[in-house]
Amino acid sequence: MDYTPPLDDLRFLLTQAIDTSELSTLFAEQGFDNDLALTLLEEAGKFCAEVIAPLNLPGDATGCRLEDGKVITVPGFAQAYATYAEGGWCGLSAEPEYGGQGLPRTLQFLVDEMLSGANLSFGLFPGLTRGAVEAIVAHASDELKNTYLPKMISGEWTGAMALTESNAGTDLGLLRSKAVPNGDGSYAITGTKIFISSGDHDFGGNVIHLVLARLPDAPEGVKGISLFLAPKFLVNADGSLGARNSFSVGSLEHKMGIHAQPTCVMNYDNATGWLVGEPGRGLNAMFTMMNAERLFVGLQGLGIAHAAYGKAVAYAKDRLQGRAPGDSRAPAPIIGHPDVRRMLLTIRAFTEAGRALAVWTAIRMDVAHHHTDAAERAKADALVSLLTPVIKAAFTDFGFESTVMAQQVFGGHGYVHEWGMEQFVRDARIAQIYEGTNGVQAHDLVGRKLGLSNGKLAHEFFDLMAAELAEARAVGGIDDITAPVEAALARLRDVTTRVQARNVDIAETGAAACDYLRMFALVSFGWMWARMAATATKGGDTKLHEAKLAVARVFTGRLLPQTAALEAAIDNGAAPLLQLAADLF
Repeated sequence: MDYTPPLDDLRFLLTQAIDTSELSTLFAEQGFDNDLALTLLEEAGKFCAEVIAPLNLPGDATGCRLEDGKVITVPGFAQAYATYAEGGWCGLSAEPEYGGQGLPRTLQFLVDEMLSGANLSFGLFPGLTRGAVEAIVAHASDELKNTYLPKMISGEWTGAMALTESNAGTDLGLLRSKAVPNGDGSYAITGTKIFISSGDHDFGGNVIHLVLARLPDAPEGVKGISLFLAPKFLVNADGSLGARNSFSVGSLEHKMGIHAQPTCVMNYDNATGWLVGEPGRGLNAMFTMMNAERLFVGLQGLGIAHAAYGKAVAYAKDRLQGRAPGDSRAPAPIIGHPDVRRMLLTIRAFTEAGRALAVWTAIRMDVAHHHTDAAERAKADALVSLLTPVIKAAFTDFGFESTVMAQQVFGGHGYVHEWGMEQFVRDARIAQIYEGTNGVQAHDLVGRKLGLSNGKLAHEFFDLMAAELAEARAVGGIDDITAPVEAALARLRDVTTRVQARNVDIAETGAAACDYLRMFALVSFGWMWARMAATATKGGDTKLHEAKLAVARVFTGRLLPQTAALEAAIDNGAAPLLQLAADLF
């Protein structure tokens, strides 16, 4: 399957549209600058296009299988992962203390997007391992860190997180898995987990599970949950692999998409594990992993939308059908038809603004982790916390919608497997569900994040956007872009104040949440488009700049007006949703 990495757009963002000077300062010891970033991104793009993209379509058709309790991955995956690890990609942003390269998370974000676009099933292996690494770094003992991190960061071992049970999905307080002390510092873990991505494979090496379970005296609810590290193979004192731990794959989930990713039912039968963090503080430790994974999942939506767009554009330029406006030929390429352009430009308006917002947010994440000033770290961390549910939910919602539009460009061919478009639709769908459904993300934004800093954080973020919009407007010549965004931002401010006032009512919070998150995302995209339009106006008359201005006008003219309808829906409140009695459904 063809895949073209977005290298021109990445070059535009890193060298023109977004100030990356903070990264050069924070990562000076690693020799980081934009030249290094672009060189690494070109190499990552080459790996994605040449190694893992060709495995995407056949991997979907073949799928993983379970034979005699062993997971057999699709042909080519094990070698591709070995190549990925040998190239040092597993440790790109990981701690140098344990063998990582210590480069910015911003760079990792952009690699994640390309991995997801080229082969979502493959990208989950390193992505989940990195999440597990971050949880271990933040919460585990030095002994566990020294034992497991070097080989996870090198790519020799992989990671998985085991949260969900059949009766405990979003509400993890209901989980039943137990962990009993063995008397030697280890614990015996018993229980069954479902939906465990990368739970097992045939790559060789070890698979390190982070498992949520309850200690014998644990209270009910989330305060009774602890986190444990349980390796597939126990590790000998010299670091070599020892006996197989007592957990197994009960079955592989039969899924709508990501067929090349082994999503496992895992059975733990007195499996040996070690406590990570404090007893009863398992969710706190796990959320270190989950918050990072939610941003990663947002990038999956972005990456798959970009991949679908690339194939749809190529098809639209080649497919002859009907007569396009201004074209005397019949048949003419469908790229000339307004409706086809509407779909393609809608996808592009999302992907380019989303990528810009992802870079901006990732820089804040790097500042939060590495800045020498505690106040700057706290400020950046708060902004990342605010934007995490927006990126996870909005990017995956718009990403799925983008794959459907790209499929539509193909007409009947889009419904046929060998063109690859229906796989994009199926694969993209899971990103709206896992790592906390998008409804949960919306509730997190409205119910929790709007209350941060006594309700001031969101408005401080709006102030930041307003200041940069004023700077963009001052460039001149783009009032038709900046004015609609400023108006939409004013609308979002007003809606935010009203939503905050109603947050004492759980029904009103739930009714407003999803519409509010989409509105928040659209305004944030508009802010990014205004920034990029100002950069393009100042930067000269190149084809890339010409395209940026054109797509910015599509966004502000055709997509941003959705904010007015969303405001009306939010103001309509919960009453219409609650009016119909349950027995009338």
